[in-house]
Amino acid sequence: MSADRGDAPPLPGPGHNLGPSMDDGRAWRVHAWSKARAARPEARLPVEIVRMRKRRAAELGLDYRTYASVRSYSGRDISGLLFSSNALGLFATHQRLPDAVADRLRALHQCRRIALLHPPLDPVALADRLESLDRLYRAPRLLGSWPAMRDAMARVQDGLPAAALVLIGAAPLERDWAGAGRLGGYLDAARYFGAHPGLLSGA
Repeated sequence: MSADRGDAPPLPGPGHNLGPSMDDGRAWRVHAWSKARAARPEARLPVEIVRMRKRRAAELGLDYRTYASVRSYSGRDISGLLFSSNALGLFATHQRLPDAVADRLRALHQCRRIALLHPPLDPVALADRLESLDRLYRAPRLLGSWPAMRDAMARVQDGLPAAALVLIGAAPLERDWAGAGRLGGYLDAARYFGAHPGLLSGA
């Protein structure tokens, strides 16, 4: 007489490795997550290299995860940050930078600080007032053609490789500049400064 199997699950079919069920997907997601973490470039880096990169991220005002992501994408260190005037909270010639923004810029180390000013802001008129920035340029036209944006971004690189530059913007169309200029990355101003510069004290 055969034993009563009741509600026991059916025996596995041919080719089953008798491993845990992945019907609900959880086991597979855990496995994939573990493999992805082990495959991260920083997981294979010596501890001292990771420490050096964390210090470099701090010098750039970036959290380590963001810095590592940009570096992995561009294949090189960040040598300069480009800030649109929108990202800086600067909208009129008579206006000064919010104190928190100016302090953040002054705290950057080993990094070129470049501003891209939308009209009517004039780089020449503002040169003496924005001492926390190294270079001031006119911003590329929004909704301009891709070749025009590419050429405009080439003019503001200040001698640095495009892949070594990261753009900080605060308007959706400004993201296109990073693509046209083949920059190392793009960050939203609210993410970089922790709040939109126009809301910071001193605006």
